[in-house]
Amino acid sequence: MTRVVITGLGAVTPLGHTVDDFWNNSVAGKSGASKITRFDASQFRTQIACEVRDFAPQTLLDRNDIKRSDLFTQYAMYAAVQSWKDSGLDISQMDPFDVGVIWGSGQGGMETYETEVTNYVEGNRQPRFNPFFIPKLLVNMPSGMISMKLGLMGICYTPVSACATSNTAIMDAYNYIKLGKAKAFITGGSEAGITSASIGGFSALKAMSKRNDDPEKASRPFDKDRDGFLMGEGAGALVLEEYEHAKKRGAKIYAEVVGTAMTSDAYHMTSPHPEGIGAAKSMQLALQEAGLSPEDVDYLNVHATSTGLGDLAELNGVEKAFGFPEKLHISGTKSMTGHLLGAAGAIEAILCVKAINNNIVPPTINVEQLDEAIDPRFNIVTGKAFHKEVKVAMSNAFGFGGHNSTVVLKEV
Repeated sequence: MTRVVITGLGAVTPLGHTVDDFWNNSVAGKSGASKITRFDASQFRTQIACEVRDFAPQTLLDRNDIKRSDLFTQYAMYAAVQSWKDSGLDISQMDPFDVGVIWGSGQGGMETYETEVTNYVEGNRQPRFNPFFIPKLLVNMPSGMISMKLGLMGICYTPVSACATSNTAIMDAYNYIKLGKAKAFITGGSEAGITSASIGGFSALKAMSKRNDDPEKASRPFDKDRDGFLMGEGAGALVLEEYEHAKKRGAKIYAEVVGTAMTSDAYHMTSPHPEGIGAAKSMQLALQEAGLSPEDVDYLNVHATSTGLGDLAELNGVEKAFGFPEKLHISGTKSMTGHLLGAAGAIEAILCVKAINNNIVPPTINVEQLDEAIDPRFNIVTGKAFHKEVKVAMSNAFGFGGHNSTVVLKEV
């Protein structure tokens, strides 16, 4: 049986531009939220977000890489280069067709699209667009540019399943390796959605928090006073590799991917099924593929965006899949990072890997009073990180359109 392991990690997030900084700030319970600085949001319903601050792409990327790419692609390449270096893989010692890139994004080049269209509408002149307009906005461009940057000539494409996208990418990479179609992949997701149109659009859906005077406490999954999510941005990258290949070269192995699954709610464009039926089935199928029982899981990183409907629906699914095992600890780390949309699954998978490596469950911050509709038998880690043995971790990611996705990771 072909096994798939994780041998490289990379991240750029509102809590840090390296995996170590991201992990340490998450364990410390820090918030990445603040007033939006990317544009003037003073007239918007939501004026706060979790921005990536002081990003310096030139530390890892060439001038041409930056010039030709939207910010979401820069985040992707930055995290991917980190993960590739971390893995120790050397493409000159491999068949380049054995290594691919499966990279996701929910929105693509929103900033590029807004800028170019605004310039055209306000320009009052003959249409003139940047020659990189189309390449910069295309949602598949990070996978292509990562492959070009690192010389990876294997399977290369972009899945899109809204906020479930990164888990979809991880699942696809895992399956292709198990099928023998590749030795390794860089996989993950990136997003740069803190733009006027994106913030305005989600605000119009009344899905985002309006706690503008207290941004660090605005993202509050499970709290009775939660009023919506906060937009985050950044990227998470993982190198997935065939186990025997990694073992033969003496690679550092972080964890093993043992199960993945996706289901559809077939219910509503933007709302989850209130009973969590699809979410439960996704978790059950992932455990089935992993050959594990619910009692084997030590940590569950829930999707938990901090919306009234979403948090409760997911916990209904967790109850169906797990019951209330004392061993299972749950946390919602979007309370710190905000919601990175198509990149959420990737950075949360990284937190699951680090939880296994360090035997620490990162916290859910800002839970001041648990929603009365939430069963107190759930072991939700609030306030401070919880130290415990973590051998198996699970990460959920759900998306508009009814997409449910689950990844299960295990200690090696």
